[in-house]
Amino acid sequence: MADSLGIVILAAGKGTRLKVDIPKSLCPMLGKPLIDHVLSNLDSFQNEYELQAKISVVVGHKKEEVKKSISSNWADVSFVTQEEQKGTAHALQCYFEQNKDAWDSKYTLVVCADTPLIGKEEFGKLFKALQDDEDAQASAAVFNTPNPTGYGRIVMGGQGFDIVEEKDASEDQRRINLVNSGLYFFRTSHIKEHLGSIENENKSGEFYLTDLFKKSFNVKAVNYEDSYKFLGINNLVQLEEASLIKQRNIILKHQLAGVRFINSSSCYIEESVEIGAGSVVYPGVTLEGETTIGQNCILESGVVIKNSEVQNNCSIFANSYLEKSLIKEDVRIGPMARIRPGSEIGAGSKIGNFVETKNAKLDKKVSVSHLSYVGDANIGENTNLGCGFITCNYDGVQKHLTTIGKNSFIGSDSQMIAPITLGDEVYVASGSTINKDIPSGGFGIARGRQVTKEGMAKRFLKKKD
Repeated sequence: MADSLGIVILAAGKGTRLKVDIPKSLCPMLGKPLIDHVLSNLDSFQNEYELQAKISVVVGHKKEEVKKSISSNWADVSFVTQEEQKGTAHALQCYFEQNKDAWDSKYTLVVCADTPLIGKEEFGKLFKALQDDEDAQASAAVFNTPNPTGYGRIVMGGQGFDIVEEKDASEDQRRINLVNSGLYFFRTSHIKEHLGSIENENKSGEFYLTDLFKKSFNVKAVNYEDSYKFLGINNLVQLEEASLIKQRNIILKHQLAGVRFINSSSCYIEESVEIGAGSVVYPGVTLEGETTIGQNCILESGVVIKNSEVQNNCSIFANSYLEKSLIKEDVRIGPMARIRPGSEIGAGSKIGNFVETKNAKLDKKVSVSHLSYVGDANIGENTNLGCGFITCNYDGVQKHLTTIGKNSFIGSDSQMIAPITLGDEVYVASGSTINKDIPSGGFGIARGRQVTKEGMAKRFLKKKD
């Protein structure tokens, strides 16, 4: 039978040093809030160890905002309110007071909401240290650092150790380089026995969770070599540092799977993005959200793709912007094209420079080579839209649909006044403004008649001095 585990995420603080107008736990990192990274890592950990885990988040500052954000992605997470932030032990006390069945869990894990780099390996090592020693009551993740400023110091002795916060440490204790990470595993029975006796007789006047670790207790300090994994986000400098570490790991995963980066340090790629083997990513590429790139694609410099699917063998040329769209195989887009939400670009199609599409469905092998706007439209296969083509889809109140059949040719500088339907194999002469339907096989021309006045040009041409 799987071990029962209560997981407590501390997320009640304001995070004033971040200087952002949102709760600290919701500060964005690589496309999602900090706490979502923690929740994802915890989910991987509990699945790896087949644990029966229940996750609770301790909220306080802007609690409704935090609860709404978490609940939108994590349905099984419950919440505990810490109205006044009186310290980490007080937060844990609120957890047990508001979750009476939490005392039934064999183990309790406490983790901070601002530690997005702690992965299943770190959780697992700490858990196993406690699990393997039946007499041990708690384990804390610790690490050595040449600059211990700001950390609680680990003072070894007896069968356990003390954790002394920097404000309360003596000069000798402040020279200790072994420090506390803030990640703890407990046997719940140990918390039940000692939590009520914790006092706030310290310089901060807070109830410290670290008082559950003492030299007289059978507690274990588990040392980690990769101290960067425990980086807590207290300011925007640390936020960028953590982002760069995680970004490098994301890109490394893609490289090992066969994706070639010309200059990976200049790219921004979120964890949710998938890229097929054989694809090439140039400098300055941004890939966000639920984006999938197929095999053998080329993404040139400055390309931005958000929540879109790009299928195999596509080339997205420099400085093109794609959002919430489907790009089928063998498509060429750009440079400097904008593919707006709701666009579906058919296989083998070509979207050229300074072309914009929006809510447009293009069938196979459609060509929109340059300087055109295709909005609220269905375009049939093998149809060519000439330079300067415009769908006039908006009448000031409503959007209207333009439909053009297959194997048609629309000359340059033509406008379609929607709603309008053109059949298959239609030819529209350049410079036409079409406001009436054209049946299949029809020829459309709608432009002013040219008038030539011989010798009149001199009336308009000005001579240069």
